[in-house]
Amino acid sequence: MAATNQPILLTFHPPHHHLQRLLSSINTLPHLKQLHAHLLRTTLLSTSDFAHLAITSLTTLSSSSSLDYALSVFTHTSPFPDTRLCNSILRQLAKGAEPERAVWVYARMRGEGRVVDGFSFAPVLKALARMRGGVREGAEVHGVAVKMGFGLDPFVQTGLVRMYAASGCVFVARQVFDEMRHRDVVAWNVMIDGYCQGGLYDDALMLFEEMKKSDVKPDKMILATVLSACNRSRNLSFGREIHDDIRKENVEVDFHLHSVLVTMYVNCEAIDTARELYEQMPLKNLVAATSLVMAYSKLGKIEAARSIFDELADKDLVAWSAMIACYAESDCTQEALKLFHEMEILGVRADQVTVLSVISAIAKLGLMDKAKWIHNYVEHNGFGDIVPVNNALIDMYAKCGSLVGARGVFDKMSSLRNVISWTSMIAGHAIYGDADGAFGLFDEMKAEGIMPNNVTFVSLLYACSHVGAVKNGRQIFASMISEYNIAPSHEHYGCMVDLLGRANLLKEALHFIESMPFPPNVVIWGSLLSACRLHGEVELGEFAAKKLLELDPEHDGAQVLLSNIYAKAKRWEDVVDIRQLMKNRGVMKEKGSSRIELEGKVHEFLMFDRTHEHAEHIYGKLDEVVFRLKLKGYVPDLSSVLVDLEEEEKKEVVLWHSEKLALCYGLLNSKQGSYIRIVKNLRVCEDCHTFMKLVSKVYEREIIVRDRTRFHHYRDGICSCKDYW
Repeated sequence: MAATNQPILLTFHPPHHHLQRLLSSINTLPHLKQLHAHLLRTTLLSTSDFAHLAITSLTTLSSSSSLDYALSVFTHTSPFPDTRLCNSILRQLAKGAEPERAVWVYARMRGEGRVVDGFSFAPVLKALARMRGGVREGAEVHGVAVKMGFGLDPFVQTGLVRMYAASGCVFVARQVFDEMRHRDVVAWNVMIDGYCQGGLYDDALMLFEEMKKSDVKPDKMILATVLSACNRSRNLSFGREIHDDIRKENVEVDFHLHSVLVTMYVNCEAIDTARELYEQMPLKNLVAATSLVMAYSKLGKIEAARSIFDELADKDLVAWSAMIACYAESDCTQEALKLFHEMEILGVRADQVTVLSVISAIAKLGLMDKAKWIHNYVEHNGFGDIVPVNNALIDMYAKCGSLVGARGVFDKMSSLRNVISWTSMIAGHAIYGDADGAFGLFDEMKAEGIMPNNVTFVSLLYACSHVGAVKNGRQIFASMISEYNIAPSHEHYGCMVDLLGRANLLKEALHFIESMPFPPNVVIWGSLLSACRLHGEVELGEFAAKKLLELDPEHDGAQVLLSNIYAKAKRWEDVVDIRQLMKNRGVMKEKGSSRIELEGKVHEFLMFDRTHEHAEHIYGKLDEVVFRLKLKGYVPDLSSVLVDLEEEEKKEVVLWHSEKLALCYGLLNSKQGSYIRIVKNLRVCEDCHTFMKLVSKVYEREIIVRDRTRFHHYRDGICSCKDYW
């Protein structure tokens, strides 16, 4: 019978075989309800025979509403249905959205005195396995099955293995499995999968080896399960063995198995093999493609990741999120935002993961207009009450130079605030050089009963470092151990070395390194080397650079810093030697660049950059600014020029620094009274620092510059760092 909305006309009482034929031809719930009503009126449903026919037809529709109606028919059937009918509905309920209803029917069967058999136990055990918390009820079912002589039934035993494993009782599941006289491929798969669900991947692989020695041949489902175990345990050699077996046995590699193989190789970091297999897939699988995108992202191979992404015809949210995260984590932040906008245009709705990636990208860019945009997006798209998103917003605003914006989000969170919220706020004050604000928040945090974590102490030590609060730093470092029982990590020791080094306590910093309970890493030697560059300490700088390069011979920063130390000491021959060594090794010094955002557009400048479309006006403005500053006593600080040039050449070079060009563009194109916000990828030099202070006074503008380590807020000729950076 075709599925229509026309009523079924029944003017007779159909005999049993006619009713069965009629029921089997109906495929819509409204028609079944109509027939049910007729049967009720004619009392034809008084026997469980007819009830069985009706319920069987209802359950075959496989929709939740049909299953609800079937259960309703079942519960109103009098007398209570027989075992055959009970088993029929048990099977359907065990597969349904609410498996606990199968357990209820089983309990009713027992309560009504109906006989339960092997066909009853299998579905109820399946339902209990899907509930994942029904081990107590499962143990009771196990006892009844044994008592009634079904304890060694292979279907019942397989159900018991599945139930115990799903409930976390993997070792009990294994006991039942070992007692089985006949173990088919399903039983092996259930037990192996049970180990995997419990995170016991090595046990899963050992059991697979045992299976290979038995007479049971693994099917594609088991092969996929075991490859997933290799994936999770990063066991590449075992995964390769299985792949070799698949080839030798000529196993047909279907879509799912192909995808699992690719994912296994990706997570075991055999990326070339994974890519080769991926290219062999006739239809590109989203899971495999996304895993490859993530792998290339970790390797920094952005173009390879994008090529995989672009090949996908139907991209889901996970694929979009993976590619956006790839850009965000690789500092291709503009591309991350561009891709997010493309996703929005195509109607793919973002989730929390995507939003967090976008917030992270904007935080790296340090662009205030973009920060306000994403905050507005969060509020209007249902993410406003999600704690991790709010924590990310606090961090973003802080990195965009707006403690007011960060505090607004923080205050709105109120009772939702956790240790990450407090730590993000403390870190914001730290990078702004506001140690008093950071310490005040720490006191508030303790008063609220929030226990600090290791990251909290990194932020506090960072705050101390940027204001030279050596005494406070020592106290905080000691309290971390004595009061909070937090063992200092490399990062904490690095902060202390940075604190002591900036304060020109270089010998104490070295002693601190030598007293560490574990070997210093690249970051710690780098902190000491930076301090030596700051204070012109050549001998100790050479020592720190040597130690750093022993750990990482290709470290470009060490060679650049050592070159700068030599340049500051006017040891130009040593500078030439270092730079020749860098050239021979292919080590490139990172170029200084500065960004400024105006009217939603980002403008980036390099030193002596004439590529901007308004370059002529920018350099004209620079000449004007320099002229006005010289009237106020400005003299270019040539110590910032770390190359051997004539004095006049040095004066030109120091005036062409990228942050000065960005500043002049801001002066040309922003309104009086508005902030000029600049993001510099390297540390601001001494001359640019003085330059910014004077511009803020002469032009009556507030300038906020974020460099590699902190913020500088220039206002009325004074910087928030108080010239300590």
